Amino acid sequence: MSGNWIEVCGKDEIDEEDVIRFDHGGRTFAVYRSPDDEFFATDGLCTHEHIHLADGLVMDEIIECPKHNGRFNYKTGEAKGAPVCVNLKTYPVKVEGGSVFIAV
Repeated sequence: MSGNWIEVCGKDEIDEEDVIRFDHGGRTFAVYRSPDDEFFATDGLCTHEHIHLADGLVMDEIIECPKHNGRFNYKTGEAKGAPVCVNLKTYPVKVEGGSVFIAV
């Protein structure tokens, strides 16, 4: 990781316990807002079928893939059950001046 900070969106553009898709440099990321107002980022495609995770359901620190219901912990990237078995890559996130940034 090069550590280049990229602005994703305004802090208020992500609802509590939700996810948005962010594309940059030919890659897709998913950015999450927890109920505790913390922000997290992972690769944006399911490791099983390469489906956009931003179309999935977020609940209790888990993102569920909309295709086969594979689940990942969005804070750690850990695969939490079949059919997914490969973890998601996670990225550092910071909030400054009302904007959300990820390091890629």
